[in-house]
Amino acid sequence: MKGQIIKISSDLHYVSYDGKIYPCKCRGLFRKKHILPVVGDYVFFNLEKKIIEDILPRKNYFQRPKVSNIDQAFLVTSLKVPDFSLNLLDKFISLMEMNDVKPIICITKKDLMNAHELKSIEDILAYYQKIGYQVVYNDQVDDIKKLLVGKSSVFTGQTGAGKSTLLNRIQPDWNLEVGEVSLALGRGKHTTRVVELFEFQGGKVFDTPGFSSLDLKDYSLESIRDSFIEFQNYPCVYKDCMHTKEGECCVKKAVSNHEILESRYQNYLDFIKEGFYES
Repeated sequence: MKGQIIKISSDLHYVSYDGKIYPCKCRGLFRKKHILPVVGDYVFFNLEKKIIEDILPRKNYFQRPKVSNIDQAFLVTSLKVPDFSLNLLDKFISLMEMNDVKPIICITKKDLMNAHELKSIEDILAYYQKIGYQVVYNDQVDDIKKLLVGKSSVFTGQTGAGKSTLLNRIQPDWNLEVGEVSLALGRGKHTTRVVELFEFQGGKVFDTPGFSSLDLKDYSLESIRDSFIEFQNYPCVYKDCMHTKEGECCVKKAVSNHEILESRYQNYLDFIKEGFYES
């Protein structure tokens, strides 16, 4: 039978099939071959023996958190407590772009901003909308629900940004645990301990542990460059231009002309430094 893993707890893999959930174990061969099933995997399993026999090819796969086959990601981004971070937002966007996942920026804690602060943030978000990214606020629950229809969606972002609170607004029956933000550390406490998949309006929603740092070292410098989609609007005279030291670089000119958001370009430079390593 073909099903999908919706939760993993210890050595039990909960497989959804035909409206029912079956706790299954994996073939011993998986461990020998270092095959690691994750939530989101489509699998063939033996219904009688409750054994997962094979994992089908994945559309994409993430190491942290361990999930697969994602269509879109809601990047839950707090404006305060924890503070708004363009560096973290751009890193999430790049990660999604490099894994063929549609990023959707979801803003939380707007009520903690004064009018001047909010106007400044909205001007920045207007740039992201201009280059093609959708921006929603966590109080636009009906709009978010419409975006979930028929899609496999993950909600992720900085710990403490309000992800579990938002998911509980979307579907109170999920009753997800919500934690407070540590004032000493300025970041949230982990409340989601395991990855779990929920069925919702013909689509699927992944609840994942939040995390505050991402590693881009597994990606090539060219992939990181191409994940900044607006750069493609400024083709350089150099075919393989990395938009760093090249004198006639059109991207650098666009930054100077305020056509490309300067913080995006600076984050790009930071990311390729981080992604650089000697083999």
